[in-house]
Amino acid sequence: MKKVYGYIRVSTVKQGNGVSLQEQKEAIIRYAEKNDLHIIQWFEEKETAAKQGRTLFTKMMKLLRAGKAKGAIIHKIDRSARNLKDWAALGDLIDEGIEIHFAHESLDLDTRGGRLAADIQAVIASDYIRNLREEAIKGLYGRLKQGIYPFSAPIGYVNNGGGQLKTIDPVQGPLVKKAFELYASEKYNLESLVKVMDEFGLKNMNGNLISINAMSRMLNNPFYAGVLKVKGKTFAGKHEPLITPRLFAQIQNVLKGKTNTRYLKHDFLFRRKVKCVDCGRSLIGEKQKGHIYYRCQTKGCPTKTIREERIEKYLIRSLENLQLHDVENSILIELLEEAENNWSETQKGIKDSLLMQQSKISQKLERLTDAYIENAIDKELFERKKEKLLIEQQGLHHKIQCISGQKEAVFKKAKNYLELVKSLKKTYLIGILEEKREVIKIITSNLMIQGKKLMISMVSPYQEIGNRHSFSSCVLNHHTPRSCIPKIANTDINAPPQIVDNPELRESMRELLETIIAFFEKEAKKEGQDDYV
Repeated sequence: MKKVYGYIRVSTVKQGNGVSLQEQKEAIIRYAEKNDLHIIQWFEEKETAAKQGRTLFTKMMKLLRAGKAKGAIIHKIDRSARNLKDWAALGDLIDEGIEIHFAHESLDLDTRGGRLAADIQAVIASDYIRNLREEAIKGLYGRLKQGIYPFSAPIGYVNNGGGQLKTIDPVQGPLVKKAFELYASEKYNLESLVKVMDEFGLKNMNGNLISINAMSRMLNNPFYAGVLKVKGKTFAGKHEPLITPRLFAQIQNVLKGKTNTRYLKHDFLFRRKVKCVDCGRSLIGEKQKGHIYYRCQTKGCPTKTIREERIEKYLIRSLENLQLHDVENSILIELLEEAENNWSETQKGIKDSLLMQQSKISQKLERLTDAYIENAIDKELFERKKEKLLIEQQGLHHKIQCISGQKEAVFKKAKNYLELVKSLKKTYLIGILEEKREVIKIITSNLMIQGKKLMISMVSPYQEIGNRHSFSSCVLNHHTPRSCIPKIANTDINAPPQIVDNPELRESMRELLETIIAFFEKEAKKEGQDDYV
């Protein structure tokens, strides 16, 4: 009996779990028994024959060339090869006298007619795959044009089945957003970002640590900003973006080295935060005998040095001045609810302007496409400009959506702001270095030193909260009693003064709240409602 190999194949692992492989095997065994052939080894492959490079098929071909068997039995021609190069390699083996049998087809490959029939079937199988590939590509690009990503969801998103939009993963999504924000801070390189995000719990789709290359691909993927990019072609996505186009553009600048990123050996609390009044230069921090000092480096400047503890003491005192009395806080919350009920949207003009900008971008896209069709620009330039315009278009779409819900957003920010002010001092005191620096960044515009005196300038609306006593001569702050004695209730002369609700206090709180709402309304218009607090 002649010794031969048995080769069976399915295109996917899923097919391999079914009955296809078993049916092929049984057909080959029947063929071997009928033709007095002895199968000495089976090659069972779960891989498409449309492409070259199948591991087991290549191994079998090498063994046949080495004379380890007289030939091979394959179920059908399309099980052996659906690409003409592999079929040509089989033809070379037949020409060398190696027997190739097909259990399903009764073909005599030693005759011209049999080879011709087999060649025709191989060409038909190859054409079938080519047509199938073209139809699949049409379907994929059809989905992409609809704004649906037809491939596996990237990290931070969830697959919802074919033809469905990807949705943000409630666990991994916020972590991916955190990774973008940290990298945009310019304090991390890819290696350090991978380490810190691993500590936060960010994993790849297999639940393993994200590699540096995977992190780079993630930061470069416009999918997170609402744009689909496949093989150099870009499409507007309909899924919910995880980050704003503005943040994505900022990330690209960092990745391309367009920003001056520095990694610090000493990251002091007030680094580059404190300036000298006399010379206008930043004070430089240095550590001496366990204490941190900030020194003015300008020769001859009267401002010499100040300890970090002293600066922080002044800052904490300012934070105390921001704390609202219980009565003030309750009045502001009550007035905020009243204002929310009466506030009418007046953003139609801005929305119309954004719609006009969106229309102009659509016109630019049409002109760009016409230029590409007329060969006025090459494909690479076309795709680069198209991607830029689509990201800009997504940014405008984001702003329009925000304006549509601006009332809700503005008042939500105002409520969050009042909650933040309520616990601002505590947040600062228990915070780590980065969190303390963030509080300083949020509330202050300038920290100026003259001699040993620190002057703190706060940004709006924290400035208005700190100076709220100026809205009415009868409103008390934490440290300075006013002259409006009838409005102060004390049961103990040693107890701190208590503010009593009264018409003048309510009116001053109303003025303060109007300032706060106006600030967040302005921020919402300017920033497209990116989170401010």
